[in-house]
Amino acid sequence: MKKYIVLALLPVVMISCKSKAVAVQNNTGIKEISPKEEKKVIENHYTNKLDFSTLYIKASARYVDEKQSQNVTAEIKIEKDKQILVSVRFLGITMAKALITPTAVSYYEKINSTYYDGDFTSLSKWLGTELDYSKVQNLLVGEALDDLRKGKYTQTIVENLFRLEDEKETKIKKTFFLDSDKYLVQKEEISQPEENRMLEILYSDSKVFNQGTLPTGIEINAIQPKGKTNINLNYNTISFNEELSFPYSVPSGYKKVIIK
Repeated sequence: MKKYIVLALLPVVMISCKSKAVAVQNNTGIKEISPKEEKKVIENHYTNKLDFSTLYIKASARYVDEKQSQNVTAEIKIEKDKQILVSVRFLGITMAKALITPTAVSYYEKINSTYYDGDFTSLSKWLGTELDYSKVQNLLVGEALDDLRKGKYTQTIVENLFRLEDEKETKIKKTFFLDSDKYLVQKEEISQPEENRMLEILYSDSKVFNQGTLPTGIEINAIQPKGKTNINLNYNTISFNEELSFPYSVPSGYKKVIIK
């Protein structure tokens, strides 16, 4: 069913230049940021980058749309910058699995016995926004989806959060909210106003490990013409730098899905 595919491909279907000076605006009642602080907001965000070779996550996940809701478990394995394996289970049974690498995206789902095997080019055209492996990995570990060092942003302070709004004039609007303490991402918004689409990603309950800080709660709200979708992920088990396997094979008899 669709919800299992969305959950298995959560990092993919929910998303998707040289460093320049950041323009700063000041909201009423908020003290002005010094030029020195302006330059360090993005720089400090990347001092929190997780240092790991592998990451294992077992999470509880809840999917809700206007017609249905479902609670499942999700197992996420990451070999940094190389591959991500997401397995979605219901009552202990694997309902969907996705393998994501820098060059390929593959998944299968059990209900309709279908699978997809392709690359980010097809998915990017289908979703109307550019996707790549880094965006997927960044979403799962709480780093800004885009490389903030390669963009130009208008910066304001909203409720004690640094608000970075992409100044690039495109049909896709992107805004990032970072906390003023550790410069961690608290919220990201991606919208396509002309198509009445909006994606909101919220991070919560960050925990500090030897490898860095990782959010353990992710809420995703998606609005599109067909309705609203909400996904909540809660990381229950987290381990770093263990030897992990990434088994993936499409069961026999499954029908290939073509994305155009």
